Amino acid sequence: MSNYTREMESAERAARLAGGLLQESFGKELIVDVRSAHDIKLRIDKQCQQIICDALKADFPDYSFLGEEGGEGGEIEWIIDPLDGTVNYYYGLPLFCVSIALRVHGVLQLGCVYAPVTGELYTALRGQQAMLNEQPIHVSSRRQMAQAIVFVGHGAHDRSGEAGIRRFAHISSQVCKVRILGSAALSLCYIAAGKLDAYVEQSIHLWDFAAAQVILESAGGKLEYAPSECEPLSGAVIAYNGLLPIHEALEMSS
Repeated sequence: MSNYTREMESAERAARLAGGLLQESFGKELIVDVRSAHDIKLRIDKQCQQIICDALKADFPDYSFLGEEGGEGGEIEWIIDPLDGTVNYYYGLPLFCVSIALRVHGVLQLGCVYAPVTGELYTALRGQQAMLNEQPIHVSSRRQMAQAIVFVGHGAHDRSGEAGIRRFAHISSQVCKVRILGSAALSLCYIAAGKLDAYVEQSIHLWDFAAAQVILESAGGKLEYAPSECEPLSGAVIAYNGLLPIHEALEMSS
């Protein structure tokens, strides 16, 4: 059985290549392809995806691709988000990253998340130790909600917005701090590294969290995903350090 070390090396190279373009273009004028009320699509998203796909195809020509910028899945597929935190990036906020996962016969086998501004490279192979810049990381040991820093998303572009705001208000009184970073992958990696403690989002796409899920679980955390019935590539996520009573904290009276 493959241990996917070659795939990880390829993913790291691809992430750094795309991250190099993002770093070079950060803070400069950007081409907007699509702008909506609460989201934005940049030309550089597609450029980074092409860089990643070209690099990975050179090493593994038979693997397929699935991601925000298109692609079709297969039995062995790279799941890519070339720029997670697009709005942050566009507005000059340094919270963004490149996210690459490998899924084999439905099982996530590796995750690679690269934040070019900070130079942080989060990596993990399924069942092995999660790493940050080749140093082992682990989730926090916090067990009490009053000590926790929690990410609670409340989307504005879908029907999750109103419920998310109620959930945000409900949990904010129970925890030390609530944060919204604008990058799902980085939020999950921060939980893996013990910087944050939990992440709750009602509507998120698979490519937003696939790579970071491997990293989080390899660092001792847990992630629960409930796919949407009408859109199987998106759904609700609860991720945490595996110790907090997050489910009890989220319960709200009707």
